[in-house]
Amino acid sequence: MVVTRQMEKILLFLIVLHSLIVGIMLMFFSQWAVVFAGWAGAEPVFFIWQAGAFHFVLAAGYVVEYRRSGSIDLLLIAKTTAFVFLVGGSLLADTPWSVWFSGVADGAMALTAFLVHRAVQKG
Repeated sequence: MVVTRQMEKILLFLIVLHSLIVGIMLMFFSQWAVVFAGWAGAEPVFFIWQAGAFHFVLAAGYVVEYRRSGSIDLLLIAKTTAFVFLVGGSLLADTPWSVWFSGVADGAMALTAFLVHRAVQKG
């Protein structure tokens, strides 16, 4: 299968959309998002909002970097760090389902983005 730059752009769009949706959930639906994720509550809520803002910053960073240089380094760093932190945290402590699930999802996004980007670069 030939992997095209257009396919890479679609993948990037989907990853950015994921970050924006998570950011919206954390910023504007904090209590619901935290309870859905398996935690008891969102106190103090400031840190939940901060995590939402962080997701917006990352989404913007992914787009800016790709448009400027065609690279995905920030995405790979962020998603790989999230994978290690979330899966590692799940192994070291009793965490809700959403922690390991998010870690695996972030790892899958990082691996897929890496493989697609490498295939596009090889042409």
